[in-house]
Amino acid sequence: MGAPGKKRDRRATPSLCARLAGHVTLAAQPDGKIDACFDGVSVGLGTFGAGAAKRAQALRTGLPLGALAAGGRTIDDIHRLVRRLAGHGLLEYGFGRSPGDDQVVIEPQVADYWPRVPKLGEADSLVLSRFAYLRRRGDALVLESPRAGALFRIRDPRIAAVLAVLSTPQPIRQLRRQDGFPGVALLGLLVDCKILLKIKAGVRGLRAEEGDPDLVLWDFHDLLFHARSTEGRHANPMGGLYSYADHMAPLPAVRPRWPGPEIDLGKPAPAQALSPFAKLLRERHSVRDFDDRHPIALAELARFLDGAARVLSTWSSKAEFGDDAPMVAHTARPYPSAGASYGLELYVAVDTCEGLAPGFYHYDAGTHALVAIGARAGELDALLAGAAFAMGADTAPQVLLTIAARFGRVSWKYSAIAYALILKDAGVLMQTLYLMATDMGLGGCAIGSHNIDLFAKMTGLAFHVESPVGQFALGRPKPDAAE
Repeated sequence: MGAPGKKRDRRATPSLCARLAGHVTLAAQPDGKIDACFDGVSVGLGTFGAGAAKRAQALRTGLPLGALAAGGRTIDDIHRLVRRLAGHGLLEYGFGRSPGDDQVVIEPQVADYWPRVPKLGEADSLVLSRFAYLRRRGDALVLESPRAGALFRIRDPRIAAVLAVLSTPQPIRQLRRQDGFPGVALLGLLVDCKILLKIKAGVRGLRAEEGDPDLVLWDFHDLLFHARSTEGRHANPMGGLYSYADHMAPLPAVRPRWPGPEIDLGKPAPAQALSPFAKLLRERHSVRDFDDRHPIALAELARFLDGAARVLSTWSSKAEFGDDAPMVAHTARPYPSAGASYGLELYVAVDTCEGLAPGFYHYDAGTHALVAIGARAGELDALLAGAAFAMGADTAPQVLLTIAARFGRVSWKYSAIAYALILKDAGVLMQTLYLMATDMGLGGCAIGSHNIDLFAKMTGLAFHVESPVGQFALGRPKPDAAE
């Protein structure tokens, strides 16, 4: 009797289960409120019926998503609870024939990810995205992409073999013949995450099939570096974590000298003998605390942007290839840029500025004007709060400059080094902002982390079209607020 039962299990259709991420617990209160607890933080999820609190315990092992469609008050409550947990990025999803027997575990990388299975036909052809990659993470095999809202932890090695076949386009009817075919539902989940692409039969130029034309300009390593070195599109720890403090001592602040003869360059010039620019360089410092009783004024912000970032002149020249090369427009600005591309844009988030209403603005460097962008108040608050947290400050900066890149402006010309050039441009611009702030007696602080998903929501721009590569806090410093 045992063998037929096992055979029926093998034939069972794989399904999705939602469960709490490993670091999350639920706390039910007597009044029906349920909180999610993780990393010393408690997040309120709302008030639910008594039946929902009991049923929610199934989220520790896995609650089939199909059960949420049954209806009824308790099920509706559970559905609402699950969607709120998903909205906070506190769930993972098991895909398999039964809870706890997962072929694949889906880990959300963006807070609002929800698994969706688009309809696929037998004749549909699928191929791996050129941005998808399979790697080892600890003792697990994970499939991910910087474009995906989730990564897939592969627990059945036969699935990896099927994915390898998809390096070339394959119709689904052909894939069914593969040993370990995971089912159309998993293929649909991968299509939804843009890890697999559905393409037309006979297509050969797969780069153009990846998505919109802006993606054609991206190399694999550049898009991956952008998505994984910023906040918003991954769930990895980042920032000052001191991850290797237990493995090695910190490197010395000054490099040990090389052996060999030393050439003495003489005593440094005394402070009174320095040029004004040299003095400015030495006076530059980071300021994290601002004097909100005396905020920066609009006239000062205008002078700051004029001196550091305004377009000074424009011209055009022919691209450096062939007689039929197009004319390319260029600008000159107060800081240098790779190939005179000037692909960086400044967005101005205002918390407090005399003469300028709180809000989110784009600095038009060509006309030297601010243009209001209709971002939601909650998004503006989140942007400013994120900057304060990144600086380790108690309050938001008076003005926050987001340095965003129009990536195609650089990658249209440069291959393999485009994103590296953009980051170098951002570093040069940050130093220019520092020096301008110092010259004006203002305080500034470069910020290395930023949320590209939040910026996309505030502007409506896709993260691969125009997106943050740095931030800079600006305002009037408190007395003795230097770093």
